[in-house]
Amino acid sequence: MSCKAFLAIARIAAAAMLLAGASAADAQDWPTRPVTMVVPFGAGGGVDVTARILAPRLTQILGQQVVVENIGGAGGMTGSARVAKAAPDGYQFVYGNAGTHAINQTLYRHPLYNAATDFAPVGTVTHTFFTLITRNDLPANTLPQFIAYAKANQAKMQFGSAGAGSTTHMVCVMLNAAMGTSIAHVPYRSTSVAMQDMIAGRIDFICEPILTAMAQIRGGTVKPIAFLGPRRTPVLPDLPTADENGLSGFMISGWGPFFFPLGTPTTIVHRLSKAASEALDTPSVRERIEGLGYDAAPIDERTPEYMEKFLPTEIKRWAAAIKAAGIISD
Repeated sequence: MSCKAFLAIARIAAAAMLLAGASAADAQDWPTRPVTMVVPFGAGGGVDVTARILAPRLTQILGQQVVVENIGGAGGMTGSARVAKAAPDGYQFVYGNAGTHAINQTLYRHPLYNAATDFAPVGTVTHTFFTLITRNDLPANTLPQFIAYAKANQAKMQFGSAGAGSTTHMVCVMLNAAMGTSIAHVPYRSTSVAMQDMIAGRIDFICEPILTAMAQIRGGTVKPIAFLGPRRTPVLPDLPTADENGLSGFMISGWGPFFFPLGTPTTIVHRLSKAASEALDTPSVRERIEGLGYDAAPIDERTPEYMEKFLPTEIKRWAAAIKAAGIISD
């Protein structure tokens, strides 16, 4: 090897060592500037509201502002894809859900990313639950009555959702399967538009997150039929669960995790995981989240290791429901 070649290799090696050292130092010092939390949905939905509860406390814990940015579209894939393709430097992460990181992997023939391999999981943050609500003049007031009515009238009934592949769509798909009915789906561009049409009597029911159902239930503009969570919710204590009132064993919960781009240093991933856990354990934050009908994730679910194992099982679970319903989309 010539002297020039040796010197060139030495310079490259030195540069690589400097870059590695700089990256390690950057990871240790993270964050040194504002961090963006991407909400892959429009403003006002459940993910957005909980993100805006968590962001101020995360800002205090991390010592840099955590900015919430709404990037909706394609059932949450547009915003999630932006994070997947972002620089893995810790300054963008996405607050996803089952729709963005499990359902769309099977629902679409060509999803915009591979949820299991294009992200660095941080951990679960929240759990959300759904409520079966109907138009006020639907002639059913309990879940057994609703099931009987649906079986007799399924050919002319319609349910709405926040869009094809959204969790509101897929929860109703699973409800249909549990009831043994086949009811037409009407996708909308947002939950609020679907709700307006149901209030007007143009569709029959929605499987809506408790957060966005609450105002309409309390305002008397829709009729609550059943809570679809594992137990009654403190915010609607008189509403029976599906399990206790007609559909034994039926329960669906949504989950909300944080994800960085793949390749984000583990030091940063664990720092955000720890900060999120600390935020969830802050009494004022937990009180606000639970007041919306959400649950803070249990401590053992808040880690990168948990989400790394959990995510593939959820992708398979939703895949089975999607394939059984025959609703794979291009």
